[in-house]
Amino acid sequence: MDKMNVYKEEMLNKKVWVVVGATPNEEKFGYKIWEILKKHNYETYGVNPKYDEIKGNKVYSSLKDIPVKPDVIDFVVPPKVTTTFFEEAKELGIEYLWFQPGTFDEDVIKKAEEMGFKILYHDCVLATLKGRE
Repeated sequence: MDKMNVYKEEMLNKKVWVVVGATPNEEKFGYKIWEILKKHNYETYGVNPKYDEIKGNKVYSSLKDIPVKPDVIDFVVPPKVTTTFFEEAKELGIEYLWFQPGTFDEDVIKKAEEMGFKILYHDCVLATLKGRE
């Protein structure tokens, strides 16, 4: 089993997730991913400075504002936004980063690897969890 599949299983076994780019717009992946994680009993937090809440759940403007230490960050933002969270994730000791399609490029992957994160890309948590329903 390659390391990406190992990381994927490790991530799916973690229970505290953050969706960076969570949104109350039900048409967008930031909402769909946030919702399916909650549906599958993950403790799920949204990070998006544009919103205060999604369906009565507080949305945070940064990782540091979340009241618990997340296990996994799931990115649903453009690559240039994705990398702005790396330093904060490192400071908080978060190991796992899941890059949804469209949230990464070569530079994002290279930087994440250089910083020692356990990463997953070319995979979608929404499709993965739907497949387990």
